[in-house]
Amino acid sequence: MNKNYYQIFCDQLNEVDKNDKKPTLLLHACCAPCSSHVLWVLAGHFDITVYFYNPNIDDKEEYEKRFAELRRFISEASFSVGVKAVDPGYGPEDFFRMAEGREKLPEGGARCYDCYSLRMRNSAEYARDHGFDYFTTTLSISPYKRSDWINEIGMSLEREMSEEGTSPVFLFSDFKKKNGYKHSIELSKEYSLYRQDYCGCRFSKVERQNRI
Repeated sequence: MNKNYYQIFCDQLNEVDKNDKKPTLLLHACCAPCSSHVLWVLAGHFDITVYFYNPNIDDKEEYEKRFAELRRFISEASFSVGVKAVDPGYGPEDFFRMAEGREKLPEGGARCYDCYSLRMRNSAEYARDHGFDYFTTTLSISPYKRSDWINEIGMSLEREMSEEGTSPVFLFSDFKKKNGYKHSIELSKEYSLYRQDYCGCRFSKVERQNRI
């Protein structure tokens, strides 16, 4: 039986809102467009720090362009007042080490699953080490990314870290629900955001070029 991750998310928000003080949330983000709707949804419930860990991005110029757009959006959007952004630095060697030997796998397969896992693990560990109450990712807003994989990875990371000591709570998500992806496109137009047409890695870039 498939889980309704959006309903689990709503139930978690109801519990969060019972607190007198907003809990802290580390939000892994891949770009400004995907962050837009997610911040619109979450900013009223959490004290948010956006974490831009994306070693999959193909080159440093693209990496810096996406982070600059993310920072600009945070500074301009009325609903993201007080949101902070962290750039852990460009480190593509992490991604290529993970992808070694699987360069020819199709998009959307095992390499992509491990890419989600790589980025979410680093984000979860940062959240743990810096005392955040919750962690999650913007990845589930994309219609091209599997929310079941993303939530399974998040659950596994929370469980693993809890067994080792303490862990932030994983905030379930399926941000594409309730027209979330559509709203992200509308916000991208409103704020004139740079909206890339590939996930960031060289493999998706080549696949996109082959379709042209």
